[in-house]
Amino acid sequence: MSAHATVDLVDYDEAVRRYDPVIGIEVHVELGTKTKMFCAAEVEFGGEPNTQVTPVSLGLPGALPVVNGKAVEYAIKIGLALNCQIAESCRFARKNYFYPDVPKNFQTSQYDEPIAFDGYLDVELEDGTIFRVEIERAHMEEDAGKNTHVGGSTGRIHGAEYSLVDYNRAGIPLVEIVTRPITGAGERAPEVARAYVQTLRDIFRALDVSEARMERGNVRADVNLSLRATPESPLGTRTETKNVNSFRSIERAVRYEVSRQAAVLDEGGTVIQETRHWHEDTSITTAGRVKSDAEDYRYFPEPDLVPVAPSRDWVEQIRATLPELPVARRNRLQREWGYADAEMRDVVNAGALDLIEATVAAGASPAAARKWWMGELARYAKTSETELAEIAVTPAQIAQLQALVDSGRINDKLARQVLEGVLAGEGDPEAVVVARGLEVVSDDGALLTAIDAALAAQPDIVEKVRSGNLGPIGAIIGAVMKATKGQADAGRVRELVIERIG
Repeated sequence: MSAHATVDLVDYDEAVRRYDPVIGIEVHVELGTKTKMFCAAEVEFGGEPNTQVTPVSLGLPGALPVVNGKAVEYAIKIGLALNCQIAESCRFARKNYFYPDVPKNFQTSQYDEPIAFDGYLDVELEDGTIFRVEIERAHMEEDAGKNTHVGGSTGRIHGAEYSLVDYNRAGIPLVEIVTRPITGAGERAPEVARAYVQTLRDIFRALDVSEARMERGNVRADVNLSLRATPESPLGTRTETKNVNSFRSIERAVRYEVSRQAAVLDEGGTVIQETRHWHEDTSITTAGRVKSDAEDYRYFPEPDLVPVAPSRDWVEQIRATLPELPVARRNRLQREWGYADAEMRDVVNAGALDLIEATVAAGASPAAARKWWMGELARYAKTSETELAEIAVTPAQIAQLQALVDSGRINDKLARQVLEGVLAGEGDPEAVVVARGLEVVSDDGALLTAIDAALAAQPDIVEKVRSGNLGPIGAIIGAVMKATKGQADAGRVRELVIERIG
């Protein structure tokens, strides 16, 4: 069977019943340093093409690289957060390959001597299961430039009329994190892959080493997948799906490759070791190039750079500055807020953790903050197809809204109307209450007027209540609430009705 032959997919559930999937993930994170890995060219997203370059990042003859100390510090931070050992000495190597976005014809990377190695990351899945991913290494390297292929229908080099290259990205510091083969995930392999990359992204942000925005390419994942007959069988031939740039796509790429490879194997074909491209629009992978092995790159030590030898004192100083990592923070907040495991999982899965934390910090109780963000606001996000964090309301405004309820100035029903006003851009909750006249009617005189009108309209209820049957009071309270447009305090209305009837 040829590399590009199309196959009918095997149903995913059927595929994982008969084959054992093994994944491996390589994640590249762009470090948020001010300058590039080996020169003083500034790093800034979205600059005019080829304006953030120096002779070093353009690979001009005679230009000599110097290692960016901040990038080394960030790489050590990442290694420590991933429970890695930090090398006492490591060095850079030249990875030789020709491509127009690598102007030197080699990439300066680390090969057999990475800065961090032998780590692990415990990943929490949606149902609370903890899955340990073993990490082989985290090494430093530089990014390549960016090619834009113009003309043609696919945006790829095939069929393009010409190509443009922008070297602004060439030389930006990267850390590449490589897992060992991830076994034992079974049918949950796609979920494990997604959760692992999501956990890494959260760690990069907590460490403040990268903006970690996948849509900007700050974090890119290459997903390796192979199938074997049973968990005891030797590893199968793997494919590497390149540059998958969203959590959802990581999950879908794993599922697709499982179904595709199962179909190839079912037909007696051979899975080809190759890179594959992920297509966001059609949710499929297609063949790229046959995968090169390390020896094809002719690695050799970079002669223009001395080894990097971080002192043990420096490493321990960096360790002492590590912030609270996401899992530890979640556990602490759950204890402080008194949420049940399922409640906390829902909050995390909805992307509401930071929002609730900020709402509590602004003065709301944990229960009230959760009620708003996981209830009314989550529904609004869903119907408007917006991310929760993108909604036009701030945690401070939600805390203010709850304070208005707690003080008795508005009730829950009115609070929902106030929230509508805030979301419509009418200002803070206080301003909406005033502008829309939504305050609870707490003036007994106004309430008694409405009560008298309701009693006059339903005289039979008065007799029933007098004879000790309090059930029908609800009809009077309802009439008063209607008359006051829901702005009466139902508890106070009840007290006044009973007093009035005597």
